[in-house]
Amino acid sequence: MKERVVIAMSGGVDSSVAAALLKEQGYDVVGMTMHIWDVPDSLRSCCGYKAVSDAQRVCAKLNIPFYTVDTRDIFKEKVIQDFCHEYPKGRTPNPCIRCNQFIKFDFLLNKAKELKADKIATGHYVKVEYDVNKNRWLLKKGIDEKKDQSYVLYTMTQEQLSKTLFPLGMMKKTEVRAIAKKLDLIVAEKPDSQEICFIPDDDYVKFLKATYPDKSLPGRILDTNGKVIGKHPGIIYYTIGQRRRIKIASSEPLYVIKIDTEHNNITVGNEKKVYQKNFIARDLNFIGIKELTEPIQAYAKIRYMHKPGLADIKPIKNGVAVEFKQGQWAITPGQAVVFYDNDTVIGGGTINVICEVDK
Repeated sequence: MKERVVIAMSGGVDSSVAAALLKEQGYDVVGMTMHIWDVPDSLRSCCGYKAVSDAQRVCAKLNIPFYTVDTRDIFKEKVIQDFCHEYPKGRTPNPCIRCNQFIKFDFLLNKAKELKADKIATGHYVKVEYDVNKNRWLLKKGIDEKKDQSYVLYTMTQEQLSKTLFPLGMMKKTEVRAIAKKLDLIVAEKPDSQEICFIPDDDYVKFLKATYPDKSLPGRILDTNGKVIGKHPGIIYYTIGQRRRIKIASSEPLYVIKIDTEHNNITVGNEKKVYQKNFIARDLNFIGIKELTEPIQAYAKIRYMHKPGLADIKPIKNGVAVEFKQGQWAITPGQAVVFYDNDTVIGGGTINVICEVDK
């Protein structure tokens, strides 16, 4: 009997081509779309009815079974509520990471077991390998540097990695689109999904104000000496490194360098003040090692599009202390930090607090 694989179908070109490749490789492929949020029809959305419809049409074209599962409640609980709770705290969350953690792998794997599937699969650009010497499954960067998604998958467990296939890990995006065109898939020219799929107009402040209207209280803007130099409309309008919405006359551009939720203050400074080196990360998950018991040196990535910087990583109680060799732009609480050994993910966590502003 063929090995059965349930693949998460987003209605996009990546998951569609991944499904086609798996079928070509001889797997018994089952397509599954998780209906996670209701949004207006949009080619950029991976959440709404358009995504479900496109995925269904691709599965029909490939002649594979298709299922839709309603994950709106768990998505709201694990992703949207977290997003709405974090911003008023002066933190900038990454909803894609939580979606991968709680929906695309945890929930999908359980559903796959119900269908008696051996594996699950997605269209992420990453690789998985088993290291015999370490007796561990490893997560590695995809070969397409521009599309590598290992950063958003650092929360994966050993069980999830052992049961997940990533058919696109050894491919470039241009190759994927070429295959989609060759197979005449309706999604061949479909644009990539936006980062925050449940906010199709990209106006996260509008979304937050509608959800928590009492969280956008005006406050003070301070300079680095603590002097009041202006007012802000609400903390939810700002993130570290931001220049927009400051609206204060200055001889040089001003950026947000600190958000004080206790006193409802925003501190701003010049470009040099945005570069920092030290922070604490918590809520850790390690992949390349079982746990961190002694200091190591590795490359650390603090945003999806951030070029990793060399850093010293030291284990502390309930977390790690990280110190970059060189200052990095806008280290932001709430965002993820992921540690790498060349192209292999060591692990990662959530940036909790910045310890020092580089002078």
